[in-house]
Amino acid sequence: MFESLSERLDSAFKSLKGEGRITELNIASTVKEIRRALIDADVNYKIAKEFTDKIKDAAVGEKVITAISPGQLMTKIVKDELTQLMGGNEVELNAKGNPAIILIAGLQGSGKTTFSGKLANYLKSKKGFSPMLVAADIYRPAAIDQLKVLGGQIGVDVYSEPENKDAVAIAQNAVKEARTRNKNVLIIDTAGRLAVDEVMMTEVANVKNAVNPQEILFVVDSMTGQDAVNTAKAFNDRLNFSGVVLTKLDGDTRGGAALSIKYTVDKPIKFISSGEKMDTLDVFYPERMAQRILGMGDITTLVEKAQAQYDEAQAKKLEKKIRKNQFDFEDFKQQLDQIKKMGNLKDLMGMIPGVGKAIKDIEISDDAFKGIEAMINSMTPYERANPDSINPSRRTRIAKGSGKELVDVNAFMKQFEQMKSMMKMMNKMPMGRMGGFGKR
Repeated sequence: MFESLSERLDSAFKSLKGEGRITELNIASTVKEIRRALIDADVNYKIAKEFTDKIKDAAVGEKVITAISPGQLMTKIVKDELTQLMGGNEVELNAKGNPAIILIAGLQGSGKTTFSGKLANYLKSKKGFSPMLVAADIYRPAAIDQLKVLGGQIGVDVYSEPENKDAVAIAQNAVKEARTRNKNVLIIDTAGRLAVDEVMMTEVANVKNAVNPQEILFVVDSMTGQDAVNTAKAFNDRLNFSGVVLTKLDGDTRGGAALSIKYTVDKPIKFISSGEKMDTLDVFYPERMAQRILGMGDITTLVEKAQAQYDEAQAKKLEKKIRKNQFDFEDFKQQLDQIKKMGNLKDLMGMIPGVGKAIKDIEISDDAFKGIEAMINSMTPYERANPDSINPSRRTRIAKGSGKELVDVNAFMKQFEQMKSMMKMMNKMPMGRMGGFGKR
């Protein structure tokens, strides 16, 4: 996410290295480089100019306290300004109503239907709502089927009228049906086009006027950069939407849409989405995104993802086993499963400060654990529960069963023993007690 922009900004800060304080003279080239980086990231020139002028005003003459270099201070100033540019604070979704109605709008191909499914899953699994999806795209034949498939995956009802070509009537009937089925959130997936046109705009505006939604979310493909911002303005002029959703952030994202859209339409970014899986939806936090753009990591989100998978009873059980030095391969496999549920491995590692830059050119597949899992799966239940029982002949059998070399099994066994020793040592420290880890 935003790798090129992050590199360019990092390079700009380095020009201040060795300076005792920030002055108009030594900041000029830095600010110029930041402006170029933003424009190359597809940020509008006017926005980039105004942004860098604010940075310059905030930085010039700022005293550098002990242990903080001008480069570090500049990073903080840019982080604060980036946070403000993207909205300052997160804005919660309004899901109050009987039912709460959320209208989804955007161009064809922006990811509206997939996002609708993700939002329903988010509201059901994380917020405790009972949502219903509405297939109101009357033009794309596969839209209803796609929504039904997504609904089936997440256990959410989908309302559709395949023979009806009146999107307004479908939406109105869906509201009545939601009340009948005691659904407290209705998510209406509307039709899109390849470009903004009057027919689409009129139709979605008519749906809005007919059902009076609590939220209108504009879904935009973040890979389209400045074009996305222009499209957002056209939609906002007609719909006066309440929030923006940035999709496809796992693609070749330059960052222009994320950095420009709030400034242009003065509407908050509420969600960011990546990938096709139904759990890859996150609330948008401007400060956290600014930190990630600047390579500062995002420990808060990482901890939240860990907490979402945290099982207190299981953690206490695991703590007891570690204290008694009884941590085994079954426990290890459970920990791997929890990590995998947290999301894309490279994204997770990129949330650790300093790690993002170190691994930017390294391909880290979500299948990175497959070899380890294959070795564990090739063990008998007895061997998993008793790691010390795995003698040379058992290791040879495990290697053959997992399709790995004996040297791989030996290396894994050695790493496992080292990890057990480290966990035992950490558990003796007050801060290392796993019983206290992950509590909110």
